[in-house]
Amino acid sequence: MLLAAAVAAATALVATGPVAAEPLTAPPATDRQEQYAAAAAEYGVPQSVLLGVSYLESRWDTHPGQPSTSGGYGPMHLTDAQHVLSTPASGHVDEGEDPRGDDSRPLTLDPATASAPVEDALPQASLQTLDAAAALTGLAEETLRSDAAANIRGGAALLASYQKELAAPVGAGTDPAAWYGAVARYSGADTEDAAAAFADEVYDQIGLGATRTTDDGQRVTLAATTVTPDQSGLHKLGLRRAERPDGLECPVRLACEWIPAPYEQLSADPGDYGNHDLGNRPAQQKIEYIVIHDTEGYFGPSVNLVKRADYLGWHYTLRSVDGYVAQHIKAKDVGWHAGNWYVNAKSIGLEHEGFAGHGTWYTEAMYRASAKLVRHLALRFQIPLDRQHIIGHDNVPGTTAGTVAGMHWDPGPYWDWSHYFDLMKAPFHSTGTPHTGLVTIDPDFATNRPAFTGCNQQPPGVPKPTPPAAPCPLRGSSAVILRTAPSATAPLVNDLGLRPNGTPDTMYISDHGARASAGQTYALADIQGDWTAIWYLNQKAWFYNPASAPTAKWANGFVVTPKAGKTTIPVYGRAYPERAAYPAGVPYQTISPLQYTLSAGQRYAVGGVLPGEYYRAVTFDGSAPGDWTVIRGENRYVQIQFGHRVMFVNLDDVQIQPASVGAPA
Repeated sequence: MLLAAAVAAATALVATGPVAAEPLTAPPATDRQEQYAAAAAEYGVPQSVLLGVSYLESRWDTHPGQPSTSGGYGPMHLTDAQHVLSTPASGHVDEGEDPRGDDSRPLTLDPATASAPVEDALPQASLQTLDAAAALTGLAEETLRSDAAANIRGGAALLASYQKELAAPVGAGTDPAAWYGAVARYSGADTEDAAAAFADEVYDQIGLGATRTTDDGQRVTLAATTVTPDQSGLHKLGLRRAERPDGLECPVRLACEWIPAPYEQLSADPGDYGNHDLGNRPAQQKIEYIVIHDTEGYFGPSVNLVKRADYLGWHYTLRSVDGYVAQHIKAKDVGWHAGNWYVNAKSIGLEHEGFAGHGTWYTEAMYRASAKLVRHLALRFQIPLDRQHIIGHDNVPGTTAGTVAGMHWDPGPYWDWSHYFDLMKAPFHSTGTPHTGLVTIDPDFATNRPAFTGCNQQPPGVPKPTPPAAPCPLRGSSAVILRTAPSATAPLVNDLGLRPNGTPDTMYISDHGARASAGQTYALADIQGDWTAIWYLNQKAWFYNPASAPTAKWANGFVVTPKAGKTTIPVYGRAYPERAAYPAGVPYQTISPLQYTLSAGQRYAVGGVLPGEYYRAVTFDGSAPGDWTVIRGENRYVQIQFGHRVMFVNLDDVQIQPASVGAPA
């Protein structure tokens, strides 16, 4: 129904003739800058506006033939609901999964209950701009999807049509300030604050300017121009105004709405409740982490799930098309999202509309909204803006050896961590030399294109394809591949948690056991020519790191190594207190080592020293002994970058020292 309405609206728009498509009288421009200039002149759009809108959609990248999560194509993000509605949504949880991650109160959900109407995936205004662009330009839909110049023409035509609908002046020489309403409409947002937030970002970018090389090698520049936009057109769009109650935990100028996750008792049993836990953070327990997820589904169905008392809860959901944010749980309370209770109790969870391995891409609008939100939360709760504390779901460790293989791997290797931290004003810098002992992974996202397989073929959490998986589209990635020797033909390293038989990991999209990701810092193990080795899961892991095109930056800091006399030490997935710390009536939570060990002579980067803590919360009303309290003991732990995931070692087992001490020469 939404698709039909969108197509009808596009047809009606063309019938009124807001902008007539003119045939090109000269050969089409091949230079991307010229293509923007030509499209702006053809449809009477100020070039700065066209470039600014395109930058906010895609940063001028083409993503050839590949849609965003919102079904948007090309540098102008022309959306096609046909793609969105035909893409099967993955489940948010796997079969038998416990997203709460607490042995004392396990929560196993049935993925079959996690369905929601796909038609609710996107706001109607953003569903089918590709059809409208095709009607306005006379170009075929496939051409608009795959040809950058055509896509830019389509976007210019849409902007001009929106401007005419607002009875505003059209013409390449018109004042860019007069286009605010059309820019807001282009966002596809269904709320006034979200449309305004998108338009504000566009005009901010026009003021800042930008120059970058696109994913297909084109150099594009937006000259910095100070513009004070006329915002009167915004109110003519007829969009609803989102509720923004007192206490909403979002920064100013971020489109944000309160859509609460229910906290309800489900039966007479006080232990039968959902979908999160009450807390008193940070007064009672410090918030250490912000966990970045993707929804493995569309925005609408995901929000519908978090509104269910019998499901699970996270703190925020972000929409792809416009960066709109929904808050569900207050930061003081504990969400059920990471599959590890220790991490849940000390984190805030952000779900981003998207798929880790479907070949889709994350929009610039969503990256920007998320970066603003994370920076706001990090400053408020004194969370360091680094990859030891801003982590992906794929960096959360298993709680015990038995849960390691089932942990999630989102947001996956296509999340642009380097750009994300740039937006948070915390870019990855080189802070050392080859002699300081640490390396921070940071490949060039656009040109780093590992040959993954299995996109769209297997559900999340399945590390081994059956039958053999087809190649994924070659596209930019934050991940570097780790091998057993300094050679491109050497086998990948082994992750015992995924392959206990010791066989190498694979290039299958969800098989993350032989990857390091942008921003992660590791202890240097060796250097041979263009190859660098790091200590990783109790072994040397090699990645290609030529001086002419480095994929990592030298770093400084601290490492742990086993104390003298210890051949190996255990590694843990949670930092729990010792048995003596638990009061009477509260069951001891076993300190259970993972299947990995850390051997003498190896070194791992330190992410922080943490107290042994367990947040006790197993009843709806706090009636169980010790409920709603943080149990602390004498144990202290060191968080380390042990593999792709962070893990913990007991402080009593290790020596902390500067990474430069004993670093490879």
